[in-house]
Amino acid sequence: MDKGLKVLNKSPFQKLTAVASALALLSGCSYKNITGQEVKAEVLKQKTNEQKSQKGGEDSPKPNIVYIVLDDSGFSDIGSYGSEVKTPNLDWLAANGLRYNNSHVTPVCSPTRASLLTGRNPHDIGMSTVANFDMGPEYENKRGRIYPEAGTIAEVLSENSYNNYALGKWHLSPSHQVTPAGPYENWPLGKGFDRFYGFLEDSGDQYRPELIQDNSPVDVPKKENYHFSEDIVDRANQYVTDQASVNPEKPFFLYLSFGAQHQPVQVPKKYIDMYKGVYDKGWDKIREERFNKQKQLGIIPKDTKLPGLNPGVKPWDQLTNDEKKAFIRFQETYAGFLTHTDEQIGRFIDKLRSVGELENTMIVFLSDNGTSSMGKNTGSINHTLPYNDVPEKLEDVVKHIDDIGSERAGAESPTGWAQVSNTPFKFYKATTFEAGIHTPLIVYYPKVIKDKGAIRNQYVHVSDITPTVYDVLGIDIPKEIKGVKQMELQGQSFSDSLRSAKSSGKETQYFENNGQRAIYHDGWKALTLHKKGDPYEKDVWQLYHVAEDFSESNDLAAKYPEKVKEMQKLWEKEARKYGVFPMTDIAGEGFLTIPKDSIRARNTFTFYPGMSRLSESASPFIINRSYSITVPIERDSASDDGVLVALGGYESGYTLFIKNNKLVYEYNMGNAVYRIESKENVPVGKSAIRFEFRKSESNKGIGSLYINGQKVGEGEISKTHQYKIAFEGLDIGKDTLYPVSTDYQNKGIFEFSGEIEKVVYELN
Repeated sequence: MDKGLKVLNKSPFQKLTAVASALALLSGCSYKNITGQEVKAEVLKQKTNEQKSQKGGEDSPKPNIVYIVLDDSGFSDIGSYGSEVKTPNLDWLAANGLRYNNSHVTPVCSPTRASLLTGRNPHDIGMSTVANFDMGPEYENKRGRIYPEAGTIAEVLSENSYNNYALGKWHLSPSHQVTPAGPYENWPLGKGFDRFYGFLEDSGDQYRPELIQDNSPVDVPKKENYHFSEDIVDRANQYVTDQASVNPEKPFFLYLSFGAQHQPVQVPKKYIDMYKGVYDKGWDKIREERFNKQKQLGIIPKDTKLPGLNPGVKPWDQLTNDEKKAFIRFQETYAGFLTHTDEQIGRFIDKLRSVGELENTMIVFLSDNGTSSMGKNTGSINHTLPYNDVPEKLEDVVKHIDDIGSERAGAESPTGWAQVSNTPFKFYKATTFEAGIHTPLIVYYPKVIKDKGAIRNQYVHVSDITPTVYDVLGIDIPKEIKGVKQMELQGQSFSDSLRSAKSSGKETQYFENNGQRAIYHDGWKALTLHKKGDPYEKDVWQLYHVAEDFSESNDLAAKYPEKVKEMQKLWEKEARKYGVFPMTDIAGEGFLTIPKDSIRARNTFTFYPGMSRLSESASPFIINRSYSITVPIERDSASDDGVLVALGGYESGYTLFIKNNKLVYEYNMGNAVYRIESKENVPVGKSAIRFEFRKSESNKGIGSLYINGQKVGEGEISKTHQYKIAFEGLDIGKDTLYPVSTDYQNKGIFEFSGEIEKVVYELN
C-alpha cells in the first residue's frame, strides 16, 4: 500500500497506473489485465470531465446565470471603477471576479438590451433604437422588437433545462403594444421567460410604477416606504428561494434589470443624507478625483488625458450660489440612489449565498449606456419636460429643491454631473463617443475565474456576453426555435479571458444610433458627431487611436486622412452586413411615428368602465390634432362625483372630472395648467358629457365642454406636448397612481360614484 499512496506528485497517467496497481493487489487480481491504452482512456475521460466541470457540463451542476443591468450609469460611477459613491456589494463582485475596462454597449438602452439577450447586433434584429420608436415595415431595423429569428438567451436556455426569470425594466416591446390585452409575443413571457415582474417601457416611477406581473397589470404593493428596486429584489429572492427549495437540481437564468440610474432619480431621504457635504467641492474637483483614482486602480492607463468640460458645462467656480445649492442636491440624490441600488444587489447576493447557490452562479454586471444629458444644464425636476424639449427654469428647480429624490420630482442631474459619471470621457449617452458606449463590465464565476480582482483589457461588446455564456455552458444555439430558423450569433465569446489575461479581444465593431456613427477596428476608432437634418455624406469624421488614447483626446483625422477613408469604408461594409440601412436621425419625432399595425393608428376608441390602466404609449394619439371625448353617464344624486377620464399624473397629463356638481377639464403641461370649468351644473340622471379640442395652431387650440350637446365651458390651451404627454397611463372612471389635478389630490383615486356607460374618443 505504501507504493500505492505515494502518487501525489506524479502525472495523471502515473497516478492512475499506481492506483490501479494497488486496487489490483487489494482485490487479488492481476494488474496486467489493465492495459496502458485503458489507462490513457481513463486519463482522457478525467480531463474531459474536468473541462465539463469548468463549463458546467453534464458531470457537474449546471451553473446559474445572472445578468444585472443598471440604466444610464456611467463608466466611473461605482467604487471599483473610480467613484467616491459607496457600492460595497458591486465592489465585492469586482474583487472576487473580473473587471473589464474596455467593454462597450450601444448608445441607448433598448438596442443594448436586445444585443445582450440575443448575442447579435441590434440593427439586424429590429432594435436599432429605443423600443418607443416603431417606424413600420419600411424600416425593418426600427420595429422596437426582437425578431423571432434572434432567439433570446431565455429561449435557448429553456431548451437546456433552465428556468428563466426577468425582473425590472424590459423596454424590448413596441411601446404601442404595452396594453392589458397584448399582443404579448414581444413581452418577456413571449421571449422565453417563465416569470416576469417589472415595467415594460423606458422608465418607471420608483414609488408608484406601472407594474406588470407575467402578462397582467398589477397594483403597486401596499407596503410602507415602497421602492421599486427593493420590490424587484424581493421577487428575485422569492424566485431563487422557491427554486432552491422545490427544484434545486434545475439551474436558472435570472435577468435583474434596475430602473436605476435612469430618471426619475428617486430614493429615500436617508440615502441622500449619506452624501451631505460630499459634493460641496463641485464637479470639477470630483471629476479630477475620480480620474486620479481610476489611474491608481489601473482602470485607465496611466497616460490617459482628462478632456475639458463639455460644451455648455460651466466651471464650478463660475456658478451662482443657487446653482451650486441645487446641483449639489441633485448629485447627493444620484449617489444615494446608486448606493440604495447596490444595497439591493447585496441582498440578492446574500440570498444566493444563503441557499448555497452563489458559488455555482455566473454573474454578469453592466450598465446599458453612459449617463444621460437629458437634465440639460439646469437639471430636471419634471422628466416630461425634457422629453418634449421644454426648458426648465433654475428658479423652479430651486423652489422644489427639497422634492428632489421624492415622489414629487421626476429628477435628473444636470450635464455637469453627467460628465462626471462618464469620467474620463467627453459627451454623453446617445453619442458614439466613449461616454455613450463605454461602461463597466464585471464577471463573477468562481468555478472558472482564478485571478480574482484582476482587470481585463480586451475589447468587448455587449453582443459578446451571451455567446460567452453559451461557451461556458458548452451549448450550441438550436437551429430552430418555435419553428423559426435561427440566425447565426454575431457576438464573439470572450470566455478565454475568464482564465487568461493574454487572450485576444474583438477586432471590429460598428456603432450607429439615430445618425451617430462609429467604427472600432484593431485599436483605432472613427466616428461622427452628426447634426440632425444634415446630409450624412457631409458629416465630418474624427479619428482616434484609442489603443493609445483611452479618452479620445487627440483627433488624428487631419494627420491620417487615408486612415479615415479606410475606417469609413469599413463602417460602410459592417453597416451593410448588419442591417444599419436605412438610417434616420429622428429624436423626439420618433414618438410621432405611428405604424399602421399599431393600436394608435385608430381614429376611434371605445373604452368601458373597469378597463385596466392603458399605457400612455398605447393610448389615443391626441398629440397635435383635434379630438373629442364623449362620456355617457348617470348620476343618482348631486353628490355623485369623481374622475371620468385621466391620463398622467402630477408631472403632466389631462383629466376630465366632476366635482361640486361642475364638469372640469384640466390639461397639465408640466410647467402650466390649463383649466376649463362648466358654467352649468351637471344634471342628476342620464347625461352626455363631452370634451372637444379644436387645434388652432401647432400644439395649441381651444378646449370646450358640453353637457347634452350644450356648450357649458371653453378656454384656450396655448401649449400642448409635442412628443409625449406623460409617463403614466389612461384610467377610466378613476385616477390611479398619481393625481393629474391638485383639485382632488387628497381624494385618493377619486373614483366616479355614478355610472359610466363608456368613453368614446374620436380623433381627426
